[in-house]
Amino acid sequence: MTVVVEKSPAPKGTPIFLTDAKRLPRLRDRLTTAQRQWLESSGFDGKPHTFALIPGPDGRVESVVSGFGNGNGDGAWALAHLPAKLPAGRYVLGKGPVAIDAAEAAFGWSLGGYRFSRYKKRNGELATMALPRSAAVSAALEEAGAVALVRDMVNTPAEDMGPAEIAAIVRAEAKSHGATFSEVVGDELLRRNFPAIHAVGRAAARAPRLIELSWGNPKHPRLAIVGKGVCFDTGGVDIKGAEGMRLMKKDMGGAAHAIALARLVMAQKLPYRLQLLVPAVENAIAGNAYRPGDIFKTRAGHTIEIGNTDAEGRVILCDALAYAVEQAPKVVIDFATLTGAARVALGPEVPAMFANDDRLARRLERASLAVGDPLWRLPLWRNYRRLFDSDMADFNNSGRGGFAGAIVAALFLDYFVPGDVAWAHFDTYAWNDASRPGRPVGGEAQGLRAALAALKARP
Repeated sequence: MTVVVEKSPAPKGTPIFLTDAKRLPRLRDRLTTAQRQWLESSGFDGKPHTFALIPGPDGRVESVVSGFGNGNGDGAWALAHLPAKLPAGRYVLGKGPVAIDAAEAAFGWSLGGYRFSRYKKRNGELATMALPRSAAVSAALEEAGAVALVRDMVNTPAEDMGPAEIAAIVRAEAKSHGATFSEVVGDELLRRNFPAIHAVGRAAARAPRLIELSWGNPKHPRLAIVGKGVCFDTGGVDIKGAEGMRLMKKDMGGAAHAIALARLVMAQKLPYRLQLLVPAVENAIAGNAYRPGDIFKTRAGHTIEIGNTDAEGRVILCDALAYAVEQAPKVVIDFATLTGAARVALGPEVPAMFANDDRLARRLERASLAVGDPLWRLPLWRNYRRLFDSDMADFNNSGRGGFAGAIVAALFLDYFVPGDVAWAHFDTYAWNDASRPGRPVGGEAQGLRAALAALKARP
């Protein structure tokens, strides 16, 4: 536990003072002559994610000074570099030239201590932050825990994170929050009219499934959260190259986001009637794998021609979205590691967001800026539907010519959501390809806190 919460409004511990370069002289004026000399000799200049230990008369650490940045979301990550770098011990927020609130400190400090240790022992004791108890601090720690859940799920290799393991995680969340759990597994998908999910997952040794959780007051507005759960993606018959397959354990990142968001909706008792849906499959290669040129009828009644078996995420999502909208939700949010095109457009740190409702899109954009969880809206440019026209079926699952890949994928999903249902789609990378304080290389939650803040703002 890297964060402890106490009833006392002023917990005891070594104080940490935040400053930036501009206000560093103000902080130096509060130090003794010896401490000022020490700070100068350490080279501390107030830059973000730098720090210096300030000794007391007895030579022990009396306080810590830490640099602060000036960009969006700096408060949330301002202290994230410290838990693994400070001497083990107990620390508190001091009143320095720059202030952050206790909730931001709780979130950043907690994730600054994140370690994925399922397969490798991590040595070294982490420093602890003591904070006064408040509803905001509790909510921030819940959010940090949800981010850690996404990271843990995405970091876990496919051998240990298959469809059944994802189902077990959802079942555990349902039990924790008094929700209802169910799943449709294997050939039962055909009998229950989820043919697209079955088609993608039928070749794998581990049975495909649609996982469902329901929670909340039936009188509240209905919210559907859907997550792509491709536990490993070989590309199918249109097989990926070795390099393209290397990170495909993370192709269930959308499912991890959806489960984490559902957890937060339940933990914070938001006024929604929640439905969580995770189509969970492995896109494998075998004699019964679905093939390019195959045509399937979806739950919604549309026929789709398979132009590329590596465009499988949208195929499983279409059945889940069609099922979700049968319940007449007010809002639908889906998460998916859907296209490389979104990464080409926006890079690994910024998920693409599509929405068929401008008000929902604006709420997500405002929330993104407020909590420092970046996203960028791309257009549902419906003229591009021509790019997946088919002579054999209602439409193809992949676009022609390589143009507008992220938009084409979103437009495919758009066919399955009526225009009177507010819908947002996140095309996320779910991965850090470089380490930053509190955000190590590996699985990452992207757009999760923005979606939560938007849902909290208005049912």
